[in-house]
Amino acid sequence: MYKIESSKDIKKLIRSILELVLLLALLAFVLNALLTSTTYRPYNPLDTNVVSRMDHGFIALSYSGVARDGNGSRIGVDRLDEHLNALKKSGYVTITQNDIDNYYNKGIALPDKALFLMYEDGRNDTAIFSQKIMEKYNFKATMFTYAEKFRRRDAFFLMPDELKRLEESTYWELGSNGYRLGYINVFDRYNRYIGELSSEEYSAMSKFFGRNYNHYLMDYIRDENDVPKESYNEMQKRILGEYGLMKSEYTKGLGKVPGAYVLLHSNTGKFGENDKVSAVNEKAIGNTFNMNFNREGYALNNRKNSIYDLTRLEPQSSWYTNHLLMRIKSDLPEEDQKNIEFINGDGDSTNSWELEKGAAEYRKNDEIIALTSLPQEMGILKLKGSENIKNVEVSATLKGNVLGCQSVLLKANSKLDAGLEVRLMNNHLYLVNGKEILEDVDLYDFDGKEKISVEEDMRNSLAGEYAAFARYASSHKEAEEYSKLSNNAKRAKVKTLEDGGEEYRPSFQIGDKGNRKLDITLIDNLITVKVDDKVVFENYELKKVGAGAVYLKSAWTEYGYSQRNIADDVYDGVFEKVTVKDIDNGTVLYTNVLKGVQNVQRKAEQIFNSVINWFITNI
Repeated sequence: MYKIESSKDIKKLIRSILELVLLLALLAFVLNALLTSTTYRPYNPLDTNVVSRMDHGFIALSYSGVARDGNGSRIGVDRLDEHLNALKKSGYVTITQNDIDNYYNKGIALPDKALFLMYEDGRNDTAIFSQKIMEKYNFKATMFTYAEKFRRRDAFFLMPDELKRLEESTYWELGSNGYRLGYINVFDRYNRYIGELSSEEYSAMSKFFGRNYNHYLMDYIRDENDVPKESYNEMQKRILGEYGLMKSEYTKGLGKVPGAYVLLHSNTGKFGENDKVSAVNEKAIGNTFNMNFNREGYALNNRKNSIYDLTRLEPQSSWYTNHLLMRIKSDLPEEDQKNIEFINGDGDSTNSWELEKGAAEYRKNDEIIALTSLPQEMGILKLKGSENIKNVEVSATLKGNVLGCQSVLLKANSKLDAGLEVRLMNNHLYLVNGKEILEDVDLYDFDGKEKISVEEDMRNSLAGEYAAFARYASSHKEAEEYSKLSNNAKRAKVKTLEDGGEEYRPSFQIGDKGNRKLDITLIDNLITVKVDDKVVFENYELKKVGAGAVYLKSAWTEYGYSQRNIADDVYDGVFEKVTVKDIDNGTVLYTNVLKGVQNVQRKAEQIFNSVINWFITNI
């Protein structure tokens, strides 16, 4: 019998009880996610309010995966719920692979607002975390998998028996991403030839790469001089072998090959980077699958497409709902664009701001205004009643992605070509008066982080690449050899900044998240700006300050290309904890900062979610 004999025993008992409660809560959460209590209800093809027989095509959305709180490329549960909720409210219904087949091959009409929903990672957690959302909105999706995972029995990924149960739930169909996710013709950012990589090796080394690589089925395997290392027959045998391995694994595990395919990563207008490779893929795909999603970056498909050259939009984990809706709207024909309604969010902030461009979501509990730009354009909000402020103080934390533009404007006119603008753009801080840029501060320099030379980064990258090869080596001897190479690379003597070496400047990726606290004070013609509580400009004297209002602005800045997301021309400016104060009379004109009980509740929710996330990740 357990005896409590000291305060230490009491603490241990309390800790044990808390751990048990958390484990039970986690178990209940997982069981609730796994247990299906309803059945998917297909749309009624005879309902003319759903199927008018007019051809509107269909949109295809493909999520990389789902994590409870969002994780890298995988979208969070709450954000996914918001996306699908908005689509449901816009009238979208999900369609099946059979619907697409009938649309292209038999001319059967689709619903006017048809959505083909896809998840491309085949992970267990994607199925667990999205199941209840699918039930909630009566949406059906296709789960795409890599057949190689069946052979390797990877615990993170859905196995054949689990995929069969998904199908039986009625909310899922099955698709294929191919046999494996592999990379060929890989060079690092210093154009050093790496060669072929598995998905695990690529993930471990990706921070050392630029954009110079290809997917396994897209090209000949080439050497460092771009010369093919294989003949046509060898290339054909390799590629057809992949389709053969895939068929074998699916047939053995599922008793069939899924009907839908995603060729990674094409976007070439063909089925590979090379015409001969493309021809091999095209024939194999036609002999194996009923349809193929060959492109990414565009949501709409219609009869102008081939059923083997379909396109899908890949929503990113950072996209607010209006970002998704803005992208879909821009892809639709003009007559269908009116059907997309942007969301406003919650709270009373809608009464405080006047939307002049783009779309704005007010997230009261998150203390956020998400201002979404128009495609290749801006999003603009004007604070009502701010036109006649003489001296003003503005504070906010800007959490939009690093590549893009977020601005606070003071005393600006309606055209935004006069007034003061504090602009955060592509990791630079600009002070702008009217159209004149007064100051340009590189925040990489401003942060004062330790800097290294290009040669030092080249050395560190090479050491990291060898270390990754050692980690995934096929034998102990090979691992030792790569570890030795890594250690030798680390010890190599290179030119440092002190030796006169060129400074290394890291490049930002489209998905890199930003987080900058901004404080602005304008008194008469003197402006003070702080970033992350450090002074950038103090009592900076301005030549001329006119009259005008307070604005928030977001803008796309042409940084749209990445291997994963070919072109994203919409940007979310994210303004957290915004406060605008009239200095002269001490009046707070606007704030979305939570106080009192609401703030306590929010912090309690954050702590609880953090604990649950830790248990999910570590148990």
